[in-house]
Amino acid sequence: MSGLVLKLAPNERILINGAVIENGEKRSKISIRTPNVNVLRLRDAIRPEDAKTPVSRACYIAQLILSGDADPAEGRQQLLVAIEQLSQVFTDRDSRLLLADASAACVAENPYQVLRRLRELLPREARLFAALPQ
Repeated sequence: MSGLVLKLAPNERILINGAVIENGEKRSKISIRTPNVNVLRLRDAIRPEDAKTPVSRACYIAQLILSGDADPAEGRQQLLVAIEQLSQVFTDRDSRLLLADASAACVAENPYQVLRRLRELLPREARLFAALPQ
């Protein structure tokens, strides 16, 4: 039986189905065998005050769904709208593929994959903002 294997650093915290779990003082490995479990490494989490850009706000919505802090149906609707808006800005082939994957994952009710794909757009978004005239 396969599953998700997490390698945790000392004192690393993760969120599993809404419960915060903290590792001990040594490195460890956890195998999650149950399918459809929502897992988020808290070191990767986006804080509300850091969700200032369109991509980071979309990631934050996916994160809220993943953590169980948002209604999944309402969150999916917000995500689909956000992904559609992002597709108006990110017109290159690679970004379009990421957005298509994120959209498909959203429709398939897989917020982890949505978050994963959208996070790949964060560096591209940063470059776009850096290129804007000051």
